[in-house]
Amino acid sequence: MGNGVQESRGPLTQSEVLPRPSSSQSEGFKQGRSVLNSLLSGALAGAVAKTAVAPLDRTKIIFQVSSNRFSAKEAYRLIYRTYRKDGFLSLWRGNSATMVRVIPYAAIQFCAHEQYKRLLGGYYGFQGKALPPVPRLLAGSLAGTTAASLTYPLDMVRARMAVTPKEMYSNILHVFVRISREEGLKTLYRGFTPTILGVVPYAGLSFFTYETLKKLHAEKTGRPQPYSFERLAFGACAGLIGQSSSYPLDVVRRRMQTAGVTGHTYGTILGTMREIVAEEGVIRGLYKGLSMNWVKGPIAVGISFMTFDLTQIFLRKVVYSSR
Repeated sequence: MGNGVQESRGPLTQSEVLPRPSSSQSEGFKQGRSVLNSLLSGALAGAVAKTAVAPLDRTKIIFQVSSNRFSAKEAYRLIYRTYRKDGFLSLWRGNSATMVRVIPYAAIQFCAHEQYKRLLGGYYGFQGKALPPVPRLLAGSLAGTTAASLTYPLDMVRARMAVTPKEMYSNILHVFVRISREEGLKTLYRGFTPTILGVVPYAGLSFFTYETLKKLHAEKTGRPQPYSFERLAFGACAGLIGQSSSYPLDVVRRRMQTAGVTGHTYGTILGTMREIVAEEGVIRGLYKGLSMNWVKGPIAVGISFMTFDLTQIFLRKVVYSSR
């Protein structure tokens, strides 16, 4: 009878009008967001951790680059004298340079570690799972090497500012200008080799220990996510092991970095080690300040790992809730 009924439809929704992103586009977006989250979390982790231990770190560097004997009593006296002479905030002298170095360093290191874990996981067939021990160690070492290579001149500047009076260098840029003009651009990479040699075991063992403790914790407790204080404790253990393994190279690095302002001429790693041992002995020279590092290091690394993990979790929740 020609009494057909036409189907009526409302206006098209946005999802019907716009083409849906392909799976590769969606995957790329997720990967980009993951990298950004890692960079932001790593930057915050480094800033919080280093600021918390800045006075101890500065004191350690001063002893590392001098021939004065280290003890807890002498370290306390140095901190107290600095406070009485220059004020409370002087204990954080050089921290601005530290932040300029640490924020990009920590951001790159944590982000690189996440990416190396993903790449190695895909290569060894453990994508999305905990890596086996050797790739786990390798991911940490590669992350540390990547970050150190990209930010080394900032580490040199920070060391110079930590051991010199404020009259010598007015700001970070002044350090760069004076070193370049008086000692040459090559000086900005003095101590680079011992730094990389030290970073490989330090970063490797730190990340390896932390990831291993989290894996064992999940297996024993059945909880995939540790509590905050457990993350702090795992990070402290990681820092203790990592820093102890590479400490002599850290002393050598500081001596070479500050040679231009301490009156010494250190040419090579072995030559620097020989001179330190001849003047101060093995323990008092190459391990000077290690006891302070056993206090400072675990605190800093523990705070760093804990802050990174908690910030990552927070950012994921923010992104998820905004969908």
